Amino acid sequence: MTNQWHVSAAETELLPLKSEAAVLIDSDTGAVLYAKNANQRMYPASLTKIATAIYAIEKGNLDSIVSVSGNAVRQDGTRVYLNEGEKVPLKKLIQGMLINSGNDAAVAIAEYTDGTVQKFAENLNAYLKTKIGVRDTHFTNPNGLFDKNHYTTAMDMALITNYAIKNPVFVEIFGTKVLPWKGQSWQTTLVTHHKMLKGELAYPGVTGGKTGYTSETKQTLSTTADNGRIRLTAVVLKSNLKNDKYNDTALLFNYGFKNFQHATLKQGEIFTTAERKEYYPEQDTLITERIDGCLKNIANNGLLAIKDNKGQIVQTVQLTYKEPPKPTVISLKKAKKSKNEEDGLIFVNSIVGMMIVIIGIVTVRKKRVRKY
Repeated sequence: MTNQWHVSAAETELLPLKSEAAVLIDSDTGAVLYAKNANQRMYPASLTKIATAIYAIEKGNLDSIVSVSGNAVRQDGTRVYLNEGEKVPLKKLIQGMLINSGNDAAVAIAEYTDGTVQKFAENLNAYLKTKIGVRDTHFTNPNGLFDKNHYTTAMDMALITNYAIKNPVFVEIFGTKVLPWKGQSWQTTLVTHHKMLKGELAYPGVTGGKTGYTSETKQTLSTTADNGRIRLTAVVLKSNLKNDKYNDTALLFNYGFKNFQHATLKQGEIFTTAERKEYYPEQDTLITERIDGCLKNIANNGLLAIKDNKGQIVQTVQLTYKEPPKPTVISLKKAKKSKNEEDGLIFVNSIVGMMIVIIGIVTVRKKRVRKY
């Protein structure tokens, strides 16, 4: 049984978003709660580092010591000012990359995992497709510096973020607000660039986030939040002003927390199609539904659609087919055997009865002969 994302309901209501593309999903079920240009190709900027981080966490050894190359040191943009030849634990590089958006740290990570940035990009793209299921993402570098062939979609970026937050190491770093940093040439305290996370533009329940910006890409943001009842993941891409991406994210969270809740499909609960086929969940399954009501419709292939009260799909779940009961060969043989045994018993009883009658007749005749 699998959950599948769906965007039709998400696109029926319009929020006044400034970002060109946006997606809001339920972090636990994967249901898409809101979407704007969800599958339009966009440039992610430093949101790329979310993908680099989870790939490195899963592939590498966090305690491994990485030797920083000259190529890493020469990266443009935001850095953690690594020195060529500096030895840094992999986890520390990931922290520098996610918290301070270090482009030099990102390249050092790529060269550690795959030898070269080019090989890293090839393997990362394959990983994102096979492991996470992205549909239109192609990365050429680990840090998101602009390249016309380095692109993603809001939907894919939400899927990448949502996959990553299932890893506790990633969650820890993604949600870090401040971290002491002691490098060879730079000793400081790293402070997250994400204004909602660090409290500059506070939003209740924000648990993690990553910012992005290049002059070509404009403003990008990925954020997670939890209100104790439901967890949400929001991605916004390409807003012109820095604060627009935070305002858009707040609008998305407000919409999600206000309108959606969790429910459970019970294990074994039967759903019957128009063709009288029966399907069921193999286990208790968490789903997302509108607070103001929902409808459930089962297709003939067992795909259960959870809809809002306007009939628009919020989420789909593939259920398992329930085979109808069939008589077995063994039971037929047993039935046949029982019938044969019954017929045999009747036959034997008939023979015995006849023998008793014959014996009785013979006995009577003998008595008569003796009498005369």
